Amino acid sequence: MITMYSTTWCGYCKRLKIAFDSEGIPYEEVNIENDPEAAEWVMGVNGGNQTVPTVRGTTPSGEEFALTNPSLQQVKEALGR
Repeated sequence: MITMYSTTWCGYCKRLKIAFDSEGIPYEEVNIENDPEAAEWVMGVNGGNQTVPTVRGTTPSGEEFALTNPSLQQVKEALGR
């Protein structure tokens, strides 16, 4: 499973969630406006910026990845699909 860090107002986040749902990709959504630790993590992988969507997951080989504002294709490639 992947984690998608988002906000309530993010149009790109809504679009990516629709794509995940249509492709059957399971995900957990974390709203960084309500979770300071998640916001810190997002800032840590985005040069101090709270850029969403940021997707966190693990490749088939076990490596953790973080993708900032990714396309569905980029996420699928990271997941080995």
